[in-house]
This record gives sequence, C-alpha cells and structure tokens, in this order.
Amino acid sequence: MTRARRPIKVLAATVVLLGALVTGGSPFAGGPSPVAALTVSPAVLTGVAWPTQSLGDRGTDVIAIQSMLRQRLLPTPLPRRRTTLRTIVLPPVDGFFGVTTEDAVRRFQAGHGLTATGIVDGPTWLALVIPLGIGSVGPEVAALQRELVEKRAAPLVVDGIFDSTTRSAVVAFQGHVGIARTGVVDATTWRILVWHYELPRFGASGLCDYSVGNGPANWGTAEAIASLEVSGAWSVAHGYGRVAVGDVSFENGGPIPGHDTHRVGLDVDIRPLRKANDQCTQRTNWRSTTYDRAATRALVKAIRALAPGHVKLIYFNDPVLIAEGLTTRFTGHDDHLHIRYCEATHPNVLYDC
Repeated sequence: MTRARRPIKVLAATVVLLGALVTGGSPFAGGPSPVAALTVSPAVLTGVAWPTQSLGDRGTDVIAIQSMLRQRLLPTPLPRRRTTLRTIVLPPVDGFFGVTTEDAVRRFQAGHGLTATGIVDGPTWLALVIPLGIGSVGPEVAALQRELVEKRAAPLVVDGIFDSTTRSAVVAFQGHVGIARTGVVDATTWRILVWHYELPRFGASGLCDYSVGNGPANWGTAEAIASLEVSGAWSVAHGYGRVAVGDVSFENGGPIPGHDTHRVGLDVDIRPLRKANDQCTQRTNWRSTTYDRAATRALVKAIRALAPGHVKLIYFNDPVLIAEGLTTRFTGHDDHLHIRYCEATHPNVLYDC
C-alpha cells in the first residue's frame, strides 16, 4: 500500500501559511510513502492516550480539532430570532494551533463544563468527538476521513459524507489495530485513530530519507511529522536543499534497534546540512570541511520557530551551536541532529513540554 497525496486543497494552503511564519511562503513536501500492512496486537494499544494538542502544534489532529470546533461552536438558532453568525469567531481549518484556535477551545471547554485551559486534553477530546456511522454527515466526518487518509492511506475523498466507502475504511482501520470491526466510530476508535502515527512525504519539495538499518521507522505523531515537513519545505525554499530524515519511530512505537528513545513518535533524526546541499546522499559531521554550519544553524532556528513551544531539545555536538544555546551535547551525535518534539502534557515526562 502506498500513501496517497492529500486530496484536500486546504492542506496545500496550510503549508503555505505555516511556512510563512519563517519564510513568507513555501511549498509542502510531496511524494508517496509506503504504509505497512501489519495488524497491531490489542496489547500494543494498552494505554494509548489522546494526543494533547495546544498552542504551537500543527498537523492532521489539529485540522480535526478545528473542523469539529467549527461545527460544535455554531449556535442553535432560536425560534423567531435571527442569529448573526458573523459575530461568531470560528477557528480556521489551516492545521496550525494558533491563538484563534486556542480561544475557540476555551469557549468550547467553558460551554461543556470543562476547565477552560485552551489545551485539548483527554476530557476535551471526549467532549469534542461524536459517534459516527453510515448516514453521518458534516465536518466531523470530514475530520474522520482526513485522519484515515493521512494515517492509513485510505482511498477516500474528504467530502464529509459517511458512505459505504468510508465505512469500509473504518472497518479496515479497526481490523488493523485489532479492535472490533463494527464500522461505527466510537470513542475508542477515535482515540486510537488520533493517536496513530503517520508517515512524512519524501520528495523534491522538502524531505528525503536516509536509512540507518531501521527502514520502516519513519512513523511519527501527526504533530512531529507536520513540523518536520514544513521545516523541510523551509530548507528547500532557502536554498539549503532537502532535510535528510533518518529514524523517527515504528508505526506503533515501541523498542527500536540502536535507540534508547524513538519509541513514541516524537524523536526525529536528521542529517546536518552540507555546503554542497547533498545531505540526502552524503553524510557529514560537525568536524568535516563539507559541513555547513551557517545553514545548519539557520535550520535549527527554523525548526524551533515552526514548532513554537514544542521542541524539547535538539542533540548535536557542534560546540559552536551548543555555545549559542541551539543544541545540546550527547554522545554519538556528531553526524546527526536528534530533534525531540513534545506536548503540553504527555504520559512520559521526557516528552512533556
């Protein structure tokens, strides 16, 4: 199975908008990536948590939140009373968790008896998602379809209509993760779906893949992958070449050869940039004459700027970048950067922002 391109125009617009945070506009990374066809043991899913989303996050799960908020925040018109929808500030569906989305989350939480933190945690997800099945229509269905397209390369058109094709995709996903194949999207299916990792797109516009022995280990959380993709687009737009990606995680996390971490979809290895912009095919380290410190410095700054508040640390042993407070020394990181993304709250303290 190959991962299809996003069939939704809003995703392209999302990247242009997000890239503009640093560049003033840049293309989204494109190209198909393989999707493993393994069935997950139910035991693997024990303890799967709702992915906390907050200010500075981006990606597929943020788009789902924004889509559902736009529907759930619309008022119910009262008899003989006009409701001026122009006075209702709804979040954009752009995949970036900005201040407008944060404010919308707070309003939704306040209206549902939740503490108005502006952070989408487990209780907020539970209040936000609704059961879906054949005959359901609307933004919630569109959010579901987009999740299935991005995370399992489902052959769906994101049209907000829960038809037989959408049901088949739901059944396939439920079978893939080892839960009952009901074709109905209940809270359990929603939780596993938004938690599920996805693959980056490798192509001329942003990212390339370099293998270090764990070929299938390119899976990451929606937040990590979206941040990685927009960073790759930034690098290409600034003439530094593509970002070369090594290990992230396996599809469902867990132990990975050669790494103590890379188990939760939030650790990403990339190569430092080279003066010849050929880091996709050639490796370097900070001591080499082929290493481009200025470009790598700029990329590190962009990575942090494009995931505001969601970069826990970056391991890389260039002493100049360490002295500048941009990276942290860690044994074995002379020839690659290890980016650790984080969430506002996470079950593992290593990934708690």
